This record gives sequence, structure tokens and C-alpha cells, in this order.
Amino acid sequence: MDGSDREGLLYPSEVFRIQGAVFEVYRNMGAGYLEAVYQECLAMEFAAREIPFRAQHPLALEYKGVRLKQSYVADFVCFDSILIELKAASGLVGEHRAQTLHYLRATGLRLGLLVNFGAMPKVKVERFAL
Repeated sequence: MDGSDREGLLYPSEVFRIQGAVFEVYRNMGAGYLEAVYQECLAMEFAAREIPFRAQHPLALEYKGVRLKQSYVADFVCFDSILIELKAASGLVGEHRAQTLHYLRATGLRLGLLVNFGAMPKVKVERFAL
């Protein structure tokens, strides 16, 4: 199985579980905290919901087949297949979306979720698929 459902969405049941954890954190914390606070809360929520994750996951970069000393750090990789990038900004901008896409390309993962806890009146989740 490739992780798709009949409508072509990647990892629908896994994303549903991740979004449930995100919504629970936002319901309890609301907007206004730093990204690091949401990251810690979300790690606790993932663990409580038995969602497999790696936090602050380093992503190797290459240039013409040569590994670079520089690297990216993803906020989370869940289920070994879904990249989660967190923000706590008043709104998402092109740079946030580009960062998420760069992270996907660097990892070879096919699905990324860009989560903005700074949005009001509710948390915003954008989905990126390669």
C-alpha cells in the first residue's frame, strides 16, 4: 500500500490522528505562546495518543551528490513518513511554505503538514504533497 486513500490523499488516517493532537494542543493552550512551547505540548500529546514521532529531526542536505555540513531540522517526523513543521506566527507566508517544501525534498518524504499555532481564531494546518 502506498499510503493513499481512494481520493488520492496521502496517509489520511495518520493525518487525522496528527490533526487531532494539534487541535487538542490548541484547545488547551490557545494562541500566543512561542513555537517551542507548542512543540513540547505536541510531543506530549503525540506520546499520549501513541503517535510515533521523532522531534527535532536533523535533515541531511546534498549538493551534486555531496553531503553538506549544513542541515535542516524538522520539528517532527511522524509515522516515519509525515513531516510536521510548526509555526507560531500571526499568519503563514511564502517563506514558511517554501521551508516546508524544502524539508520534504531534503528528506524524500511525500507529505508535510505546516501547522500554525499563532493563527486566530483557530489553528491552521496546511498540507503539502510531493
